[in-house]
Amino acid sequence: MIIAIDGTLASGKGTLARRVAAIYGLAHLDTGRLYRATGVAALRTGADFEDAQALAQIASRLDLSSFDDLALRSAEAGQAASKVAAVPEVRAALLQFQRDFACRPGGAVLDGRDIGTVICPEADVKLWIDASVEERARRRHAELLVRGETLSFDEMVGEVRIRDSRDAGRQDAPMVQAADAHLIDTTELSIDAAVERACEIINQTVPQMISAASRK
Repeated sequence: MIIAIDGTLASGKGTLARRVAAIYGLAHLDTGRLYRATGVAALRTGADFEDAQALAQIASRLDLSSFDDLALRSAEAGQAASKVAAVPEVRAALLQFQRDFACRPGGAVLDGRDIGTVICPEADVKLWIDASVEERARRRHAELLVRGETLSFDEMVGEVRIRDSRDAGRQDAPMVQAADAHLIDTTELSIDAAVERACEIINQTVPQMISAASRK
């Protein structure tokens, strides 16, 4: 069973994906981590963000074990990720890795921005997670404050709008809700409520698979 969970920045898709993967006993891949790691690696090596081939080489040699979560969750890492994700050559370099992960025995949960449209268009269940810009900015701002970053809330709102525009406007694999994806708006939902709603959708969409998995 393949579950594709897409959505906007700070909508809660990553946390929801991890929880869903644990509930159904599936492997989980945060595909955004691939792009954040590529972006951070490019920053560390001083790569030219206009040099598509150089960025693609970085992506093809990526070793996720060399990046800690703190480095990948900074505001700088997020902006770098958005930039490299707009480069077709980078996306091509990471495409097969993601598809291979999805097709592992037993299935997987992948979260990102193009899972249901490009990486796994035939996924058994597709979810689109979103929330208002203000709520997403509030969540991201609180997260960065804990890490010691000093971005103001108004600046964070601007950053979220920029990310949304860049991710949705890129020519290759733009961020967009798949036609057959189920929308979950988390603006006023707790993570527990969002997970409960996701499980309801999954159980209703692929009941035969859920039943078969429970018998194993």
